[in-house]
Amino acid sequence: MRCFIWHSQNPGATRRGGKILKTTARHFKRMLKVGVIAATLVTCVAFAAPLGLPPVPVPADNPITPEKVILGDKLFHDNRFSKTGEVSCSTCHDKEKSFTDGLPVSEGINKLKGTRNAPTVVNAAYLHTQFWDGREPTLEAQSAGPFINPVEMALPNHEPILKIVRTDPEYVDLFKKAFAKTGNRVTMKEVEQAIATFERTLVAGNSPFDRYFYGGDKTAMSPAAIRGLDVFINQGRCVSCHVIEQTQALFTDNRFHMIGSGAKQMPKNLDDLAVAVEDVKKRGTDIAVLSNEKTSSLGRYAVTRNLTDIGAFKTPTLRNIALTAPYLHDGSLKTLEEVVQFYNNGGREKETDPVPELLSGGIRPLNLSKEQEADLVEFLKALTSPEFAQK
Repeated sequence: MRCFIWHSQNPGATRRGGKILKTTARHFKRMLKVGVIAATLVTCVAFAAPLGLPPVPVPADNPITPEKVILGDKLFHDNRFSKTGEVSCSTCHDKEKSFTDGLPVSEGINKLKGTRNAPTVVNAAYLHTQFWDGREPTLEAQSAGPFINPVEMALPNHEPILKIVRTDPEYVDLFKKAFAKTGNRVTMKEVEQAIATFERTLVAGNSPFDRYFYGGDKTAMSPAAIRGLDVFINQGRCVSCHVIEQTQALFTDNRFHMIGSGAKQMPKNLDDLAVAVEDVKKRGTDIAVLSNEKTSSLGRYAVTRNLTDIGAFKTPTLRNIALTAPYLHDGSLKTLEEVVQFYNNGGREKETDPVPELLSGGIRPLNLSKEQEADLVEFLKALTSPEFAQK
């Protein structure tokens, strides 16, 4: 987990819109003192990303500053931004659970259940779109939705948030320092930018895989994990979507695929499909997909209305995957062993299950042996970053 200092002489950062972040020992100590990020999660390293990752993309209109990170951290953990005063962003994205919640599908106010599993926020800065269906293009845009979703934080609108941040003395001070704004000049734009800035500091690499593959330490992975890497790249063809490159590995292609998950909930005919689409039109994508399993099963199609996107969901990163169970967009698989078997069966939990319609082209039986399956699981466990590794 790193707090980066971008520099204009860093070609990677410049290409990605990176800005200079000037920090001092005083700023750094203050960040730790107020609990911005636990000391175990922050290591300031100039001009470098963690081993195995590229520079973090930073929007030109929202450069990272220590003040903004402090503010974003506080906003991320504030329960007051929910109808019951009991739910915050960190409820579903808990640092102690690798920034997930450990549930099949997330629970909002009054334990209301949604339809989707909470993805980790760690390394979300590298994703081209946010949410399982990619319905928001940026971390900034993503951050605003859960506040007003009736099964998440359930505010009637964003005004209660603005009332708090404009009048709470601590927030008034923090917004003034982060944006040089007070009173009505503070809008949801600044709230979104601060939360997104905090989330961009949540990056993690330097796993045993990284040290083995990029660092040249041939002892970093176990023999079983090394064999699992071979399966991952070759017979398993996992690398087709969970990408490994020559100098970095995001373990996602940032695309959407129909892998077979949620097939049982999908509309069975055009009439069912029309009803689900009407639900999206009436209530909006954000609300409809989290309150109706059939609508949720539409996946990317609910956003694009492109028939090739029916049932397709975003390829998640595999980093720290051993700590973010349960799996898939609906949390339907409990263990990594179940996930590997699901793919080995060609998008089916059991070999005897019918083959789902509309599967993406690469989803077909892999014919892995039990030993290969076990090795693949060991490789996935080797993607855990040290700051999250269970002691």
